[in-house]
Amino acid sequence: MAQNQHSSGDVIADRRADYARMLAESGDHQAAAELIEQALELAPLWTAGWFRLGEYSEKAGQQDNAVKAYEKVAELDEEGIFAAPLKLAVLGAAETPEQPPSRYVEGLFDDYADRFETSLVKKLDYSVPEKLAALIETARPSGERFHCAVDIGCGTGLLGVEIRDWTERLEGFDISTNMLAKAEEKGIYHHLSQADLSLDEETSGLFADGLEKGRADLVAAADVMMYLGSLETVMPLVLALLERRGLFAFSVEDAGEEEGFVLQPSLRYAHSQTYVSNLLAAFGMEILQIQKTTIRKDAGKPLSGILFLAAKPA
Repeated sequence: MAQNQHSSGDVIADRRADYARMLAESGDHQAAAELIEQALELAPLWTAGWFRLGEYSEKAGQQDNAVKAYEKVAELDEEGIFAAPLKLAVLGAAETPEQPPSRYVEGLFDDYADRFETSLVKKLDYSVPEKLAALIETARPSGERFHCAVDIGCGTGLLGVEIRDWTERLEGFDISTNMLAKAEEKGIYHHLSQADLSLDEETSGLFADGLEKGRADLVAAADVMMYLGSLETVMPLVLALLERRGLFAFSVEDAGEEEGFVLQPSLRYAHSQTYVSNLLAAFGMEILQIQKTTIRKDAGKPLSGILFLAAKPA
């Protein structure tokens, strides 16, 4: 992957790209774009270089050039690591994808794993695990424990820490192996493995290794849906995991007055309360509680989210 990522494979092109990065860090994005263009003349198949050109051009206010660069990325990046379709959609040059490329999400969190908790909890006042756990507790009979809780998109295990004392068996699944390694260090999960929530039951990984359907009386997802877009694929997975009357607790970023789900400049998706409520109803889920709250800071400002607690019908 060296040609696609850190190095262009050409020493002179790499040197120009390094200078371009320094110019961008100093705020001169136009000069950075010009210099990375020179690098790309020497390494025209360097995907990461085209992506940098898109970013520098975008920040320099040269939207047409940014669009052309991201279109080149989309052409070269077959696996979707750089999520060019999302960038093009944000710039209004393409339709909003219903879901981001799985390889992009996987790579994003593999890179983020080592600094995830420090960045999210200490710097951004991330509060979803505690708030979602409190919501779950309102529906938990006093003194009783869940026999199996499944934490989908478990990340480093922040939600698992909050609910571990309430469950006899705690499972965690994530698309990122680096995140799973961090979760394993906490020693709170009985089972951890990789899963892709954009896939179907047979290929998602949630039912591999002999894991049965209908095994969970709680499925929880803290800040997962914003990396899925359309929730049409995840709902059948949740229903397959849950036993009758099992609980489903999850969070979304609040789309406010927008309808359905929307792609934001952050490349995360926000969902409207109406969209999620209608989808839950369409899949036969009973909504027990809806709670609007601040979930963390974003660019120094409070970020609004919605917590949902629903139950599979008896």
